[in-house]
Amino acid sequence: MHGQVCLYAGGHRPYPRPLPRSMTMSSARPSARDRILSTATGLFNAHGIRGVGVDRIIAESGVAKATLYAHFRCKDDLVLAYLRATDTHWRGALTEAAEAAGPDPRDQLTGVFDALGAATLRDGFRGCAFTRTAGETEPGTEAHEATAEHKRAVRAWLTELARAAGAADPAQLALRISLLVDGAMAAAALEPRPEFAEAAREAARALIAEACPARV
Repeated sequence: MHGQVCLYAGGHRPYPRPLPRSMTMSSARPSARDRILSTATGLFNAHGIRGVGVDRIIAESGVAKATLYAHFRCKDDLVLAYLRATDTHWRGALTEAAEAAGPDPRDQLTGVFDALGAATLRDGFRGCAFTRTAGETEPGTEAHEATAEHKRAVRAWLTELARAAGAADPAQLALRISLLVDGAMAAAALEPRPEFAEAAREAARALIAEACPARV
């Protein structure tokens, strides 16, 4: 992050269901790296990246300080790993919800709101992790760029669905749907209610009906 100094020399590693729970061959416990990342994810989601220090992550993950720094050279690296893991998890959830809605791309575009409804009603939901992290980081930093890249990737995926649905302007429809997703998450961060995801879904349905001609 801006002003954050790595405790180990060298640059950052490049910028993902959080958290892979890979097991070692000799133990049923998650690896030290997975425990660190799982702990950090829970704390960052609850308190933001600025509200959590490395010492708390070390204490709650039950690892030695040297172990944490063997896997993550500084807090910046840990935040980037958190964003990668969250990116993989959230885009996987969106894809799964879309595919569960059936083979019609128009239904898949509204199906993404099933993932939204499930996420926003979960205990402890504090809003979009990427929007929150963007607000806590400086433009130009790796973490800030990772948040923007996630949003671009989601819009690109929605654009492909919109194109398959026959939208005259797939990018514009994808942009509008992505804004409905972000808006519903922002509202649910303040007041978790199922009506928000459902209202966003109905608005998306109207946009899709207007943008995509009905198939005969």
